[in-house]
Amino acid sequence: MAGINLNKKGIRVLGIAESFVRENPKSILAGIVMRSDMIIDGFALTRISVGGMDATEGVIRIFNSLDRSDINVIMLNGCVISWFNIIDLSRVYEDLGVPLVCVTYESSGGLEEHISRHFSGYDRDVRLDAYRRLGERVPVRVSRHEVLIRFLGMEKSEAARLLRKFTIHGKTPEPLRVARLVARAVLRN
Repeated sequence: MAGINLNKKGIRVLGIAESFVRENPKSILAGIVMRSDMIIDGFALTRISVGGMDATEGVIRIFNSLDRSDINVIMLNGCVISWFNIIDLSRVYEDLGVPLVCVTYESSGGLEEHISRHFSGYDRDVRLDAYRRLGERVPVRVSRHEVLIRFLGMEKSEAARLLRKFTIHGKTPEPLRVARLVARAVLRN
């Protein structure tokens, strides 16, 4: 993993999570910059469409709004968010040039059936194509829990080690836990 030293005390992760209510047209994306010593070192917010296809732009917008060159890894709390708003992981990685890991917590048979049930025509086809491009999730062990990940710019073993480094308890890494809390608080106000 060129340029990322997992032993570095000050390694910085940008954790991004969302909160939404289906009745609202917009959801909140929160980005938290956290060092590996668990110090919060920055944050940013943006809005994306519930049921839209602008999550990729939202992630890129959060990263760019921080205007930082010291973010070592992007960590996403899921890549199908805000009611089937699918993040294009390859585009995020290519546009920003920062390794990323997308974390999910439950196994499933996939979302193709759900996408087909809720969308039709062009909307369905675009989402199915975006979903299939995500590729398969792979399991990794974090403390006593298994999570499922997709990753770019690092090896599976490095992604697992990174997640363990940032997970204090349970199975949710701290940057994602805090980002989710912030997104929920902003959505409620």
